[in-house]
Amino acid sequence: MKRLITLLLLASIIIGCAPATQTTLPPTPQPASATATAPAAETASAQWWQDAVFYEIFVRSFYDSNNDGIGDFNGIIQKMDYLQSLGINAIWLMPIHPSPSYHGYDVTNYYAVNTEYGSMNDFKNLLAEAHKRDIKIIIDLVLNHTSSQHPFFIDANNDPQSPYRDWYVWNDKSNGANWHEGKSGYYFGLFWSGMPDLNYNNPDVTAQMENVARFWLDDIGVDGFRVDAAKHLIEENGKVENTPATHEWYKGFYKFYKANKQEAYAVGEVYNGGAFMAKTYENQLDAIFNFELASAFISSPQAGTNMPINSALRFSLKDKPDFNFATFLTNHDQNRVMSTLNGNIEQAKVASFLLLTTPGTPFIYYGEEIGMQGVKPDEDIRLPMQWNAKENAGFSTVIPWRAPFTNYSEVNVAAQDIDPDSLLNHYRNLIQIRKEHPALRTGQVSVIETGNSGVYAILCVKESETLLVLANLTDQPIKEYALTLKGAVLADGTYSVESLFGAEQVKGPAVTRGVFENYKPVDELNPFSTLIVKLLP
Repeated sequence: MKRLITLLLLASIIIGCAPATQTTLPPTPQPASATATAPAAETASAQWWQDAVFYEIFVRSFYDSNNDGIGDFNGIIQKMDYLQSLGINAIWLMPIHPSPSYHGYDVTNYYAVNTEYGSMNDFKNLLAEAHKRDIKIIIDLVLNHTSSQHPFFIDANNDPQSPYRDWYVWNDKSNGANWHEGKSGYYFGLFWSGMPDLNYNNPDVTAQMENVARFWLDDIGVDGFRVDAAKHLIEENGKVENTPATHEWYKGFYKFYKANKQEAYAVGEVYNGGAFMAKTYENQLDAIFNFELASAFISSPQAGTNMPINSALRFSLKDKPDFNFATFLTNHDQNRVMSTLNGNIEQAKVASFLLLTTPGTPFIYYGEEIGMQGVKPDEDIRLPMQWNAKENAGFSTVIPWRAPFTNYSEVNVAAQDIDPDSLLNHYRNLIQIRKEHPALRTGQVSVIETGNSGVYAILCVKESETLLVLANLTDQPIKEYALTLKGAVLADGTYSVESLFGAEQVKGPAVTRGVFENYKPVDELNPFSTLIVKLLP
């Protein structure tokens, strides 16, 4: 009886149960396949993420409001004016749940927030402040595994007869890598021993993790999730990613969360996935991150050639022509953009230009907009935000959880805010233009032949709006180039132009049979110059 009471108390505060305010187990929710019906077709207005620019925040490193060296929810509220001035209209928060680690990807309670970041009321206040400004918030949802310090895993590890034993994946002997010795048998943990994988062949696990999603969407009011390690959910026949069972599970999950909140957005981390993989996750998640495009956005200006970006765009057009996927440069698992580009701010400006002028849903990693640097280990690509040149980069008045990067006295928000040519204001200008022009968000893309590998050009067409996006990817001026549009997408005639971004005087093309040939918008493209031109028939 004592053991039963202990288990019931555990269940009242941890996953697979009610929020911490309840003291008894609720009825077990049924899996989505048994209860949820297919959602109605989404309207364009419901798919708000297609008009969004996201900002990824590691709460621990963004802003410390209570002087304990750790960023918090109230710190984000205090910097909401900055976020609004940047122009973003959606936020992804890295894990906010209790966890034994600094990063939070090993969760011990899915119904609570990390007290180092504040209280649940603080988080609700953050949601309210963001929503007042028409800014959405999604949170990290770690479905693949829990922490090894999760009470259910501790119980399952201690007792083979535990009711939570089958919530995890066990074997009598090790099957090689990713199997870890427990107190009675071996358990599967793909990432490491501190992250035991959940067993989604157990319908109780499915039902309860769906209940976690329902709690955050309905009871708390978040706008969706970034699904961590999405491709690793269910192992089959020795395969650990993108298995048929994983795809089947997400079909049910999609029905479940859409039935609860039609406008909810779930974007999956499918590491190294591109447009083809995004197609395989249709009607399972709303989108996945396009890693192929992300790599091309950086490597094209770094190498001074359009080959990576043109290739990635053509694959995207073939496999996912609606571009309904998430785009980005780097995230919290990768060396930062500015470090990858060896501090070259002109290349960084071109990379951000490629990101923000390509359809899809762009995500900006905090600090990317000012050129923060950082290379692995992971802690050093998640350093405190550099707000000003004061002590601790203006992040905190006390010693922070990790020291900021050494260049904060030169690279910071305060300095770039007043510099019209700064990377920060470059981002602001591009985001504003993107918001004003639907063709950059959801337009049909045509890759244009440029006659020079150092020149990049696409045409974005959305209803009556036609935009030419053009960039010199090199550090040299380019005269020898000419644009040729091969697909007939324009009305015939001679076009005038309106320059939306970039200072050059621009000429319009002559269109015959829907295309143009040997068109030179400007006689010479300056080094790393970028242009957005509206074509007017």
